[in-house]
Amino acid sequence: MAIKIYNTLTRKKEEFVPLEEGKVKMYVCGPTVYNYIHIGNARPAIVFDTVRRYFEFRGYDIKFISNFTDVDDKLIRAANELGSDVPTIAERFINAYHEDVSALGCKRADAHPRVMESIDIIIEFISKLIEKDFAYESEGDVYFRTRKFEGYGKLSHQSVDDLRLGARIEVGEKKQDALDFALWKAAKEGEISWESPWGKGRPGWHIECSAMAKKYLGDTIDIHAGGQDLTFPHHENEIAQSEAFSGKQFARYWMHNGYINIDNEKMSKSLGNFVLVHDIIKMHNPQVLRFFMLSVHYRNPINYSEELLENTAAAFDRIKTSYENLKHRREMSVNLNEQKQEWLEKIAALRNEFIDAMDDDFNTANAVSVLFELSKQANYYLLEKNTSIEVIDAFLKEMDELVTVLGLTLKDEELLDEDIEELIQKRIEARKNRDFQLSDQIRDQLKEMNIILEDTPQGTRWKRGF
Repeated sequence: MAIKIYNTLTRKKEEFVPLEEGKVKMYVCGPTVYNYIHIGNARPAIVFDTVRRYFEFRGYDIKFISNFTDVDDKLIRAANELGSDVPTIAERFINAYHEDVSALGCKRADAHPRVMESIDIIIEFISKLIEKDFAYESEGDVYFRTRKFEGYGKLSHQSVDDLRLGARIEVGEKKQDALDFALWKAAKEGEISWESPWGKGRPGWHIECSAMAKKYLGDTIDIHAGGQDLTFPHHENEIAQSEAFSGKQFARYWMHNGYINIDNEKMSKSLGNFVLVHDIIKMHNPQVLRFFMLSVHYRNPINYSEELLENTAAAFDRIKTSYENLKHRREMSVNLNEQKQEWLEKIAALRNEFIDAMDDDFNTANAVSVLFELSKQANYYLLEKNTSIEVIDAFLKEMDELVTVLGLTLKDEELLDEDIEELIQKRIEARKNRDFQLSDQIRDQLKEMNIILEDTPQGTRWKRGF
């Protein structure tokens, strides 16, 4: 069965046919790095890392690019508020991003291009659009001629006439048409800027991804992905400027993940329900957050709450317990032929169900259901008096391989001494801050990992349990 992808461009599932056999070129819009990422940023990171992993599982050679927006109004405001500069703020939160998504099991992209490192190619890109009369300079700004590009609105399925009704020229803008969008912004007093043929300034938001995608993947890519909120105007504008530049189709398949609600309300700073990954993974196993995200199909909205996350933790633990029970029983098993083939066929059938689920637009919700069924069947098998090493090894191998496709692990990694010391230091700080809930959680977390703490007048000591 071939992989099918729901293409936002056509609004239907299509069989995936790569530009080049056995290879995939994929670009994912990354975050604007002015703060720690929230769970809305975490969802595309997890979802499209899983898509990448599944392509690799199916034997594809995938080139995966995800950018950082390290120059924009939000970064400039953050730098001013913190009494710092844009490069310093960007570097700080790029490092924080890598730390957070790595904890969530996401692999690094093959390249993480940044705006500040791509100014030359962005200027070159804009210059060609001006040369082709798809863009124009206006008092140091450069704008894209939206009406000149036929098919504008094809991704968001809106007509130019409909878009025109809601468009307006903002104060300070010098564009010829309300629908036109900025490719280059003239520098304001005190802002970070670069020299260009149109004077000092900085790139607009949309142009960066077009220039970076072209540099790393070429004029046409297989898959472009990101959050649903990017469909319009960001991705719509990317299509316009990229296809105007090259005269070729920019991306053949467009993938967008759904929104996240917090306790059944839309996440927003104004509602005070803005949840940072940096904070969640201090309190919960990051693997549980990933498992939670993958328990819902990526195109559907997902509702986050502490209660749901705790339920997910309990469910994930059931699978891990089944896995540990298999490993324990393996030591007491022998090679048996009796009923062996029947169980091996059941395991193979479940593997095929997992593949069918993932082939169907990366339906991780159904794939997770297969994992539950696999652990359930393993539990049934362990009820038998005599068990075969070969069957147990088949269960273990399948569980290992399928959870790895989802970016998860069932193996408890032993904490190194320095990791333990770091957790103890966090607990000491929590106690100083009278955050006894966090202090107790860290103690319990260590206890589950067989690390026993002893608080003494001389400080906290620890030892490994037996």
